[in-house]
This record gives sequence, C-alpha cells and structure tokens, in this order.
Amino acid sequence: MSRRLHPAVAGAQPFQLAERDPDAPLFGSEEGRERLEAILSRYPTRRAALLPLLGYAQELHGWISTGDMEEIAEVLELTPAYVWSVASFYTMYNKHPAGRHMIQVCTNISCHLNGAPRVLEEFLEQTGTVEGETTEDGRFTVLEAECLGACGFATAVQINDAYHENVTPEKVAEILASLDGPESS
Repeated sequence: MSRRLHPAVAGAQPFQLAERDPDAPLFGSEEGRERLEAILSRYPTRRAALLPLLGYAQELHGWISTGDMEEIAEVLELTPAYVWSVASFYTMYNKHPAGRHMIQVCTNISCHLNGAPRVLEEFLEQTGTVEGETTEDGRFTVLEAECLGACGFATAVQINDAYHENVTPEKVAEILASLDGPESS
C-alpha cells in the first residue's frame, strides 16, 4: 500500500466512490490486509469492526456481495447470517450492484418542502431510469433518501461521496454533466 493507513481513519473511508474495482479481493492483497489490520486495531472485539469492514467492501467493489459478507464473517469469526442481518438493516449498504454514480435525493420534510420530489423526478428523467434501478450503461443509480442531514440547504443530493446543496430541477443537467468530465457528453 502506497500510503500509511492510520487506524483512526481506517474505518471512516468513503462508502460510495465512482472509481472501484469489482474484481479485487477484499483481504487477499497487501492493501486489503493492511486495511483489515488497521480497522481491527481500533476495536476491542473483532465483531465491533463489522460496519467499517462492510464499508470497505462497498468502497472497493461498489456494493456488498454475498461472497464479501461471507469473507467478512470469516475474518470476524461471525456467521454469514449475522453479517447479512447487519448489512441488510442499513440502507447505506448496497446489496446489489449500483451505478458508478449513486445519486441519492433527500425527500425528507425540509427538502420536500423545497421541491425535492421535482428534483428526484428530474434526475430520473435525465438519466432515463426508474428509482432504484441502474442505467443500462452502468453509470447511474437514482434513489430517494430519507434524510441526508442538510436541512438548511434543501434540496440536498448526495452523489457518491459528494454533497450538492440547494439543488433545483434546473441544476440537475449541470450536475450530471460534471460527473464524468468533458467525455460525458
């Protein structure tokens, strides 16, 4: 691993990145083993490292497969059923492949009152998909989010690990165009 990973941040890496490696082994590489050891060093029991390891799997692969859950269960000495029960409880973990750009539109009260339903509709229309499905080219998945914690800047939209605030339907095309740079046209 080219950078030294401090245990304090080992479990706090971004969950959803545009760049990922779906075929990379979780803990079979030097980087994976270093990440595992750094995360484990932060917790008094192996079981306590479950959420950060699920986050690492999603960061690396873009989603958490059954195989990832089984591998995490093995290193943490847990049952795969227990890992699945935790992963399926949290909506932040993708249990199915997601688009390279995971677009989450907050529709909670502040955002709803500031036009979130129309913003969500515009993202769906401009990406040509329906909520929760991934576009055929694998670029976009658009979801409604219960709350993104940016009530003072409604409507809030999270795309991968970046927040966009004060989003209006008129800003959607510009946001989408910025995601892949000039080649996205």
